[in-house]
Amino acid sequence: MKRNGMCPICYLKKLFTRPSRVTDLYSDVEYDNGAAQTPPMGWSSWNTFKNNIDEDLIYETAVAMKEKGLADAGYRNINIDDCWHSSLRDENGEISHDLTRFAHGMSALVEKINALGLKAGIYSSNGTLTCEDLPASLGNEYKDALTFARWGFEYLKYDFCHNEPISRYAPIVYGIEIAKLGEKEGKFYPCTDGKVSGLAKFMPDKELPCGYKVSGMDACRGALEYNNVYAEEDGKYALTVCVRKKGLYEKALMVQVNGERDYMLDIPKQKFWNVTARFQTVVDLKKGVNTVKMFNPIGSRADSAMLQYRKMGAAVRAAAEKVAAERGEEVKPITFSICEWGFNQPYKWGASAGNLWRTTPDINPSWRWIKLIYEHNVKLYKYASPGHWNDPDMLEVGNGGLSRERNKSHFALWCMMAAPLVLGNDIRNISDEVLALVTDKDLIAIDQDRLGKQAKRLRRGLAVDVLARPLEGGRAAVCFFNRNGVFSAKASLDISALAKDEYVAFGKKGACRYREVFSGETGEGSRLSCKLGPDESKVFIIE
Repeated sequence: MKRNGMCPICYLKKLFTRPSRVTDLYSDVEYDNGAAQTPPMGWSSWNTFKNNIDEDLIYETAVAMKEKGLADAGYRNINIDDCWHSSLRDENGEISHDLTRFAHGMSALVEKINALGLKAGIYSSNGTLTCEDLPASLGNEYKDALTFARWGFEYLKYDFCHNEPISRYAPIVYGIEIAKLGEKEGKFYPCTDGKVSGLAKFMPDKELPCGYKVSGMDACRGALEYNNVYAEEDGKYALTVCVRKKGLYEKALMVQVNGERDYMLDIPKQKFWNVTARFQTVVDLKKGVNTVKMFNPIGSRADSAMLQYRKMGAAVRAAAEKVAAERGEEVKPITFSICEWGFNQPYKWGASAGNLWRTTPDINPSWRWIKLIYEHNVKLYKYASPGHWNDPDMLEVGNGGLSRERNKSHFALWCMMAAPLVLGNDIRNISDEVLALVTDKDLIAIDQDRLGKQAKRLRRGLAVDVLARPLEGGRAAVCFFNRNGVFSAKASLDISALAKDEYVAFGKKGACRYREVFSGETGEGSRLSCKLGPDESKVFIIE
């Protein structure tokens, strides 16, 4: 496996390396585009077909989704993964479809998928190239998001291959200039009009117009702040950061206006034909006095990932709104799927950037690997909520020779964990057994429950895990999972434990009615008990 550009040993080493933590500096406003109020359901081309995809395969799969009842069960996203691209951007610099495998273009394919009552999803990467070394969207976020929206896509998986992190270094600043857009003259504010904090400091420099400069704003350890930036009226203004050139390395600067809006300036390596340089952005100012704060925001590698994903998330939302305005239609929100592989704890910042976030590296149809993914994802229950989901990756049900019990447990665990249910098998040739499992109404209802509370593992025994999650209508779901692949095991749970747990907070303590999902057996009592075969799961719905 070399899906993410590294050898398997390096891949595992990175997974289990102490993760980088996000600097506690930024606003955590939830990403709210109205999409994915329940975990997304659909199909993705990657697990089975990898780079061997074309428009016929995608459409045939959409037809099969409809004909086999999967759409009626809730699977409505047909997600095209990597390798739909041409290696060329078009004459306008816009990302382009493979000119032969998708010869009729993406808009035409999306229209055919929509005609079946389904939605289409697309793929790109938060890097210079995708995982298969095709054009990606880092540096072209809004341009590509607008292309995807105009094609009609309603889901974007955004990978992390070929990522180039934002520099931790800040430029040396000697002032800012503010001008109303369209006006030739602006007002210059020397750095000495501001105040410094942290490691930032004023330094004399005779070569500069104001005689001083500010350094020490690297790696989120210092800042320069103006509290006297005046605007004649509300509106958009050109903000020019005046820089003292230094260093043949890339730099970055965040500009915060009134503590509400963040604007990023990426500054390339600089040659020294001149002493100074100007870097601009367009900011929104309010009438009267404004505050402008500048610093480098990258205190850790996680900060870079977070800010880049937030940028694409904002671009996706803005693109959907722009296309709706162009066409005089209601906004079709684009579900934004962050595929960062879990290395930078995306569950801690993903809700401010998108609708779902991968918590682990890529899944594969190895039972040991599926259980490792489960072990990590099950601990993250507190981070899931409507519109924001932990994503342990696509389903491998029906792939790789998984046994009947392993398929059942895999699907049941993903449903208990409120995971996106994205099929990864060839559904044109899906077996009756697998079809019956992935369309199980009770399990899907648990996954799609509108409380949006991922299951908590109440107990991890020597062999058996006990998971529980609250459901709408005062109900609860309990799953017993035998992790042991050799021996059978017995398990039980006093229902009163569900009431005592603050997270599950089941409202009943005495005898309750319950039903086991797979067998359909019903009962009433204050205790659940069952016997589990190797790798087996049993799921109870309690009322």
